[in-house]
Amino acid sequence: MAESVSFSVNNNNASIQILTRSNYKKWKRDVDFSLGIMDLDLCMCEDQPAALTDASTTAQRTLHAQWEKSNRLSLIAMKRSIPEHLLSGLPETTNAKEFLTNVGKLYDTGENVETGSLMDEIQTIKYDENKGVRDFVLKIVNIQSKLKDRKVPLLDSYIIHHALHALPASFSLIKTTYNTYNQTWSINDRISKCVVEENKLKKEKNESPHYVSQLKTNKGKG
Repeated sequence: MAESVSFSVNNNNASIQILTRSNYKKWKRDVDFSLGIMDLDLCMCEDQPAALTDASTTAQRTLHAQWEKSNRLSLIAMKRSIPEHLLSGLPETTNAKEFLTNVGKLYDTGENVETGSLMDEIQTIKYDENKGVRDFVLKIVNIQSKLKDRKVPLLDSYIIHHALHALPASFSLIKTTYNTYNQTWSINDRISKCVVEENKLKKEKNESPHYVSQLKTNKGKG
């Protein structure tokens, strides 16, 4: 599990996951939630107030003080959740909203790299007999969901076809059934049918040594 930093303001507790090169979206959600629950998001919602003058009203002075506090603590919260080597690549600014925008710009390229990695992963993912077919399909669905978040939608029909194609030859019966009858399966249908087939294959595999053992025993008696 990724590390995080915790904060407490006015008896409200929150945490922000430490930013890495692959978790920007999660980090951004943590920032938005944490600043909101701690009532520190004024600087994110409103532009910096005009500089105070002798003619400024009490309301303007109050707003100015609240905005400055929100801005200062928001910057501290975000910077505490970013490793030093990543902070060094960001432009200097004392404005929290601008700082958050700069982090987003830095990770635009990172998002594209991650999208490419996810596409590679979905093409090379392998079925692990020890973990089972349910885990295998859910991993593919999880990648599909991540790609959808990155505006790269993959149809369920593609996911089902790809998952079937990636299964070993022992699943040939269910592959043939799908291809021959051109059936429309949902992801859940796909998982259920493959789990049934997997259990049948495991049962046959377990019964096979037992059958051979019986043949040897009977042969010995003869």
